[in-house]
Amino acid sequence: MDNDTRRQKQQALMTELLERKIRLHAQHLYDQRGQTEGLALQDWVEAESQVLGSSILAPLYRKTRDTSSSETEA
Repeated sequence: MDNDTRRQKQQALMTELLERKIRLHAQHLYDQRGQTEGLALQDWVEAESQVLGSSILAPLYRKTRDTSSSETEA
């Protein structure tokens, strides 16, 4: 396996782990509010902000998300 492939796989794994952490935190916020429906996006954005605010991997996550969003729109 070459270095670029290894790096891409590591980045994908880190992004996946961060996303899982955000998902769990969003679920926690949902549970904290008494599982009130209709605020999923708000929970996600708040969780994302809190998790990424304390992570040195935030730039990698944002870059990966921006890249995947651009590919989806094309």
